[in-house]
Amino acid sequence: MKKKRVIVGLSGGVDSSVAAHLLIQQDYEVIGLFMKNWHDESVTLSNQCPWLEDSNDAMLVAEKLGIPFQTVDLSAEYKERIVDYMFDEYAAGRTPNPDVLCNREIKFDVFLKIALSLGADYVATGHYCQKETLSTENGSVYRLMSGADGNKDQSYFLCQLTQEQLAKTLFPIGHLQKAEVREIARKLNLVTAEKKDSQGLCFIGKVSLPDFLQQQLQPKTGDIIEIPEYFYASRAPAQSLIAQSKKTTYQTSDGKIVGTHQGAHFFTIGQRKGLAVGGTPEPLFVIDTDVTKNVVYVGQGKDHPGLYRKALKVKTDEVHWVREDLRHIEGTEMKVMARIRYRQPLQKARLILQADGLYVQFDQPQSAITSGQFVAWYEDEELLGSGVIA
Repeated sequence: MKKKRVIVGLSGGVDSSVAAHLLIQQDYEVIGLFMKNWHDESVTLSNQCPWLEDSNDAMLVAEKLGIPFQTVDLSAEYKERIVDYMFDEYAAGRTPNPDVLCNREIKFDVFLKIALSLGADYVATGHYCQKETLSTENGSVYRLMSGADGNKDQSYFLCQLTQEQLAKTLFPIGHLQKAEVREIARKLNLVTAEKKDSQGLCFIGKVSLPDFLQQQLQPKTGDIIEIPEYFYASRAPAQSLIAQSKKTTYQTSDGKIVGTHQGAHFFTIGQRKGLAVGGTPEPLFVIDTDVTKNVVYVGQGKDHPGLYRKALKVKTDEVHWVREDLRHIEGTEMKVMARIRYRQPLQKARLILQADGLYVQFDQPQSAITSGQFVAWYEDEELLGSGVIA
């Protein structure tokens, strides 16, 4: 019987290297493909050339494993779908998540289509997550499950995947702990065995985000205004769901000017570093930005009330269900566990469907809910859906 063909996204890291090995062990026909998504050396730090080093490591792994290998240049698609989108979002005062976008737009769309055109039955990646298949009278339903290693679980980054994409995807290392993956790589004497996990923007490497953004977003001097805690003392707690999901609106007169910045679009809610304002009893955190007025609002301490909200909204056209069969929430509410950033412990919440969008209301107020980021909701270990925070 002819072997099933799997094209592995070999990134030059240990995870995808071991994923390829495990697929060979499972008697698949395995091909390694390296995605070259960025080669603008002007925005990388120091003298590093990450894609070249990663490509070479991926080639050495393929050679060691005895599998075919090739490189595919997706830099045009990456610039259009990820980089340009990021610039637009930051310019509008939102904070996009390039890793989620990269998986949705590049790995599991452009890359998947290339793999299928090469006769692949599946694509595989080194993500720490798992896939399960449910058989129903209407056909197979694919479940996106958390990785067995709770410290490395990457299901959040895959929160925008579809049933069609999951049907064609394998996650060979999702059932393993990171330490086990490294041990397998050591036993195979792979060049990636001790290689550190990649940092920085997806596929670009170690990039200074402000330097990257300044390629198109021009510096523009504005005020940093500190909002004192007593500002909130006279304000009644938000009762309605809509009010709970909205950010507090600030005026210049609500606080005092404590410094200047070079562009509100370079800052994000919850940010502590990069403000260059000292002399306060507690560290300053960004609690809001206004790109129209070019103002950055800050507050002292990680418990500052300006950092917290109890609910968020996802616009109707930004709601995505991995489990399409659960899209219609019974009644108008659904109890879930949710997170608003990678590695955040799951939080108890309710999905509340209203005419103007989907609201996620948390049992406990959440710090630094940020427009443009993704909220993902789970039931037990299964990721059910996600959406862009309005």
